Amino acid sequence: MPPDVLVPPYSAEGRPGPDGRRVGVLLSHGFTGSPRSMQPWGEDLAARGYAVEVPRLPGHGTTWQDMTTTGWEDWLGELERVYAGLLARVDTVVVGGLSMGGTLALALAARHPEIAGLALVNPAVASTNKQLLAVPVLKHVVRSMPAIGDDIKKPGVVENAYPRTPLRPLASMMAAWKGVRDDLPRITCPLLLFRSLEDHVVDPSSARIILGGVSSRDVHERVLADSYHVATLDNDAPTIFEESAAFIERVTTR
Repeated sequence: MPPDVLVPPYSAEGRPGPDGRRVGVLLSHGFTGSPRSMQPWGEDLAARGYAVEVPRLPGHGTTWQDMTTTGWEDWLGELERVYAGLLARVDTVVVGGLSMGGTLALALAARHPEIAGLALVNPAVASTNKQLLAVPVLKHVVRSMPAIGDDIKKPGVVENAYPRTPLRPLASMMAAWKGVRDDLPRITCPLLLFRSLEDHVVDPSSARIILGGVSSRDVHERVLADSYHVATLDNDAPTIFEESAAFIERVTTR
């Protein structure tokens, strides 16, 4: 699907489990991405009976120009809205995310201690890339820069992320990182973090900060050896699907 075509959100109603309880899963895509990167994961969980929501964040899934007027609060606000709707129709919710979607999931969990668990794939809360230091100034000079998209090892698979990275939204995301890092101790729910061994977008510093910063006692890191950044569409996707499903079942079973 071309990146200038609207990518719709994905939703599945789910069904009650053996104990009669309904479990919901909210999955968020990443910066300049779309629900396409999360839909296979969502479909796998839906087939297991979970109610699933994969929203399309404001400014995403159309053209990069549409994203230039959006920022962190818009994206987090949309995730809050979808979370509230999902929680109203299920008994408990697990939240997952890819890249910035994982960052948003952390922010959501810091606000909502009732969240049953977090399943994150290559989340970002920092960067060692020195080039990003210029973004807060550069955003006033140019609108966008070339994107690092489709960071996928598996041949023939594309994410269809934007071909350009709009700088004002990028600066907004980077400015939000500090607040997310500061709020990590407020997170107490179980955490499963998938990290690609070779990732050309998010470096390992983010995983170290997250794993060392949360107050959760139930914390597991899973290193993915055969995927790049967009691991939900890569060679290790079946591992993510299987292990996250086992995690969700474990943390939501009374």
